[in-house]
Amino acid sequence: MQALADTTEPSAPRVLDDLLLHRLWRALRPGSKLAACIVEERHGITHREWGLVGMLAQIGEIRPSELSERMKLDRVRTSRALRGLFDKALVERRQDTDDRREVHVQLSAAGRQLYEDVFPRIADLNTGLLDGLDERHHDVLLECLRRVELRSLELNAQDAVPEKADRRAGGTRRHWPRNANLT
Repeated sequence: MQALADTTEPSAPRVLDDLLLHRLWRALRPGSKLAACIVEERHGITHREWGLVGMLAQIGEIRPSELSERMKLDRVRTSRALRGLFDKALVERRQDTDDRREVHVQLSAAGRQLYEDVFPRIADLNTGLLDGLDERHHDVLLECLRRVELRSLELNAQDAVPEKADRRAGGTRRHWPRNANLT
């Protein structure tokens, strides 16, 4: 079975705007910018930190590795964001009593208060973004997003793309020489 679709099909993307990932990015970007304004400007946390605060508010105490899996983030980014939240006194760490190597994290009282202040504003923004959809279209959109997310996870598990992003080795910079004419 082929992991990726045959691009010779009549329904295959022909231009950039036909690409699902591009359209999702374009749809997401303006709304994400508004959400970032709420969390960054008013509360001094990043969008990623807000995501962790929201998840911790939902699930309570958890190991950082489990939080990383639930958020679909790599462990390094999760660790950096948690460190930022810890430095801002929004997250507390607790060593496991049975296994001293294990650490658990949870929201502090200040983190819980931040969540209670920010979530209604983000929820209002979410409602505003969906205002143009009736209930049926809203439900269809959510179901389609769920299916696309599942398919994306399947493709990742199948290693459908043989190339690997290697940002530690310079990412895109290693493919393109610096333009010496730019100063």
